[in-house]
This record gives sequence, structure tokens and C-alpha cells, in this order.
Amino acid sequence: MSDSAYRVETTSRLAQWRIDNLASCTYRKSDPFRIGKWNWHLSIEKNRTLLVKLYPEISSLTRDNPPIASFIIRVICSTGGRKSLTHPEITDKQLKKNDDFVWAIEIPFTGKFIIDVEFLDLKIASPNGGEPCSIWGEGYAEKLSNSTALSTLGRMLTEGIHTDIVINASDGSVGAHRAVLASRSPVFRSMFSHNLREKELSTINISDMSMEACQVFLNYIYGNMEHDEFLIHRLSLLRAADKYDISDLKEACHESLLEDIDTTNVLERLQTAHLYQLPKLKASCMLYLVKFGKIYDIRDELNTFLQSADRELITEIFHEVLNTWKGF
Repeated sequence: MSDSAYRVETTSRLAQWRIDNLASCTYRKSDPFRIGKWNWHLSIEKNRTLLVKLYPEISSLTRDNPPIASFIIRVICSTGGRKSLTHPEITDKQLKKNDDFVWAIEIPFTGKFIIDVEFLDLKIASPNGGEPCSIWGEGYAEKLSNSTALSTLGRMLTEGIHTDIVINASDGSVGAHRAVLASRSPVFRSMFSHNLREKELSTINISDMSMEACQVFLNYIYGNMEHDEFLIHRLSLLRAADKYDISDLKEACHESLLEDIDTTNVLERLQTAHLYQLPKLKASCMLYLVKFGKIYDIRDELNTFLQSADRELITEIFHEVLNTWKGF
């Protein structure tokens, strides 16, 4: 049997295991696949019922910090039309052993089918006994320094200490500091280095951002942005990062947008990836839509999207569909 029979395809939060011929055996366990901090396994056992298990690989990490998982798991029959069976959503279930999650399916499955697991969240227990915390907030949070210098810089913004430039958003204004802006953005530095309108009037107009989004943008520049506000304003921050050439913010937005692709946002993410040249995001959206078959779940939305999308992007989608169909 080829290695592909045990391989699980993944994106950041989605895993799919394709089963081509279960009739030849009664038990099969997948190769390990990585989601979040952990390596995972899927296994199936065929008896009078079909038992599907999902569990983390046993390791010191699993023993010390077992995952607390929220996920949706489906079995999709790809023979004789696309039919699926979905388990009720699992919320905040701690998984340590290989029998902590077992799905017993009475309906017989024959031929080719897919086990599809969409992770909604992964948490670990708080070391101080508080509420479990999501691991998907950590990647960005670790980039934020709690040093005294950054705290002081943040106070300069929030308390308006010796501001020397005014930023006008679409619905309000806020004071800032030329030196800080220029040190973070070559575009701002160019504005203040040449005899441009912004230098003479000591104002910058950012009319394509709301005051709330603009404040979060400045919070990032000054090093005192909260993760929750970052998540809310990711798309506005991405536009600003691209416009003002702040590469680390653009990459932070790119990485974050990869983490929670689902059927409600995948088309918007795909358009965003095309517009701002985000290759990993585009590839993940294409994988989610085409190879993982989610394109079938949003047919109406896709038809509407195709009527107004960029022609080059439409061509890429059709090429991806054709290449995937050739592989079946």
C-alpha cells in the first residue's frame, strides 16, 4: 500500500484524510499531521460500525499541555455523488488518549470517502488555574514586548505627550509623533523629509480608515496593540501596512489571516490575497476551496463572486479546479 494511503493533507486549521479502499483492511491509522502545537492522528476501525478516532500523538507536550479542542468532523462520501455525515460540533474537549474522541457511525461507507476535520480552536490550560487560553493568540502576542521602553512609547501616544503631527481619519483626528512614524515607515519618512503638504501643514490625511482602525494602526506602531483589536481590524491594518510600507505589520496580518479560513470568509481572503500579493494566503484559500472540496458548500456565493472578481484571479481558480480534477 502506498504512503499516500496514510497521509493527511492540512492547512492551518483543516485536515483531510482520503480513504480509497477500506474493504481491504479493518483498521487503519494515519501518519502524524501537524495542527497547532501538536502532532495528531486519525484512525478508523471497521466492524459492525465504523469507528473514527482523533487524538494527539503521545509526547511530553501532550502530557504537560494536552490540547483542549473545538472542532467539526465530517465523513464525506466521494463515490456516487458527494454526500456527507457531520458529527455535532465538539467544543472545548480535552484530548489526551486515543479513545477520548470516538465517533461510532452506523451508516455503512463503501468506496472512496474523506474524513474532514476543521479545528475551530485549540486551547491549553492556564498555568495559574484560570480560563484555558487559545494557542492561536500566542504567535502574535509573543511579538509584543512588555519592556519599559515600549510602555513609555505607548504612553506618548495615549497621553498625547509632545505630539507634533495630526492624523485625520475618516471620522476623527489623533495626535502622533513624526519621529516615531518616520522610524517605522519609509513612506512617512519621505513625507517629512521633503517639502510635501504633510510636512508644511503638520497633518496626514488617512481618509480610507475609520478613527477606530487608525487608532489600532498607531497602537501597533507604538507597540501597545491588543490582540483582540488586531483581529477585529486585520483587513484595515493590512491595507495601511501595504500603503505605508510597514512590512512586519503586513506579514503579521498575512499570518493571522491564514489561521481562520472558513466558508464564510474564504472568498474575501482570496480576493485580499490577490490584491495584496499574499502567496501563502492565496495558496491556502485555493487548497481549502478546491482540493478540500469546500467550493461545493458555497456555490451561490462563488457564482456572485465570479461576476465581479478580477479576470486573472478567475482564471487561476479555474486552472486550480481543472488541475485538481485531473488528479482524481
